[in-house]
Amino acid sequence: MSTAQVLSLYQPIREDLLQVREDIRSASAVDFPELSEILGHVLNSTGKGTRPAITILASKFHPHDARLPKFMASAVELLHIATLVHDDTVDKAAIRRGKATVSSLWGENAAVLVGDYLFAKSATCVWSTENVRVIRIFSETIMHLASGELKERFSAYDWTADKGQYWDRIRQKTASLFTTSAETGAILSGASETIIDAFHTYGHSLGMAFQIVDDILDFQGTESEVGKPVGNDLAQGVLTLPAILLQERYPNDNPIKALFQNPSDEGALKKAVEMIHNSSVIDDSYDVAQDFCSTARKALEGLPNNLYRRSLTELLSYVLERKK
Repeated sequence: MSTAQVLSLYQPIREDLLQVREDIRSASAVDFPELSEILGHVLNSTGKGTRPAITILASKFHPHDARLPKFMASAVELLHIATLVHDDTVDKAAIRRGKATVSSLWGENAAVLVGDYLFAKSATCVWSTENVRVIRIFSETIMHLASGELKERFSAYDWTADKGQYWDRIRQKTASLFTTSAETGAILSGASETIIDAFHTYGHSLGMAFQIVDDILDFQGTESEVGKPVGNDLAQGVLTLPAILLQERYPNDNPIKALFQNPSDEGALKKAVEMIHNSSVIDDSYDVAQDFCSTARKALEGLPNNLYRRSLTELLSYVLERKK
């Protein structure tokens, strides 16, 4: 699904998202030239805006103060951007979305502080909602994001990790923000607890599928599509669903164990990638992502069948079809 097709999904909330994007970009207008330059570099290269779009869409099923979901939409996107700045710094990445990273241009120390600044800025947006429940959820989400990333780093090169550990890790590091994006949009619209629960399920399931597809693309996509070498996660000692399924299928012929015991073994990495390509592991992983999307779709069944619900449904297709 192309960027143009994704943007067409947002057509029912186009004006809302334009305002959110403008609010995010305005965060670079600070009386500190060096910080303003760095923030401008980061905030003018936002992605497809999936998370803020979910927040706005989730708010459209009940009459409400239209300002509140916009505050929250800005918050979830700023939080997402902050995590990317920190991730790029920890990973020593030079490029993000075709642009040089903050750490590569201004240094790691500046990048950490800019990430901290964006975390704080996102918190001020949440505070503007004046909703204690939302503020608490948002705070818990920051803890989940950090915990998920720490679990990934402390479990690096552990070839014995299983699917239960994988589910827990991606729930925290990825699905938690999707869940918050959807659930808080419903809360701020004054929706019933039934609808709030439905959006909690939708956001969680969509986020799980999103990360699974991301992990599939690490093996299936090209370097130009994904923005990193094919098999990079495995090379960094990160065990994802395709690799876990491969180990389950070939317990006696396990190049991943050899790779994790000797990370410089390029032959083991090449063999693992080839085995994944030459098996049904990719298709099986897509089936799991599809199951999560089916759960998300089912969660929407109690909502009015309007433009907003259709956009939320079509987002599930985007998650399964995206290339980066």
